[in-house]
Amino acid sequence: MSNSELEIVVDDPTAPEDSSPAVTNNRTIEAVVCLLLLGLAVLLGYDNWRTGIGWDSTGPQPGYFPFYLSVILCGACLYGLISALVNGRQAAAETFVTRAQLRRVAAVFVPTFLFCLVTEYLGLYVASFLLIAGFMRLIGKIAWWKSLLTAFIFTAVMFVTFDIAFDVIMPKGPLEAAFGY
Repeated sequence: MSNSELEIVVDDPTAPEDSSPAVTNNRTIEAVVCLLLLGLAVLLGYDNWRTGIGWDSTGPQPGYFPFYLSVILCGACLYGLISALVNGRQAAAETFVTRAQLRRVAAVFVPTFLFCLVTEYLGLYVASFLLIAGFMRLIGKIAWWKSLLTAFIFTAVMFVTFDIAFDVIMPKGPLEAAFGY
């Protein structure tokens, strides 16, 4: 294979920032993350309060330590939220992500999320085959036959390694059932 047949595209970290418009800024992301973590802290605190946060004759109840960790997390989230809202002028001016960057992230996140969903219905091996072949062809721009062959070899090696050699139980789908696995 000559060098002209092989093209590898790598983002240059020293290249100037792309000029696509900003999707959101750092201040907004900081506030949203603090609110999400605050919600998680409240939920965990409530659940641990239900299981018992006191001290009985045998020692701490099951929710004692997790409850107080939730209280600490809640305090940290409130501090972060107030900091983001009060002192966030500089963060509001900084772009968190541009449209071009978000598209690149979505190009990986969406297929990976779909892989997780498809694994439930088609099994790990078929979902892995589809993910690998799809990534190679659509993102890597590799020829279909190379993408399909690589995906097949990888999933076959994965099947032999986990199902046959190590006898590990993996999520199976209708294809495995048709072959008696």
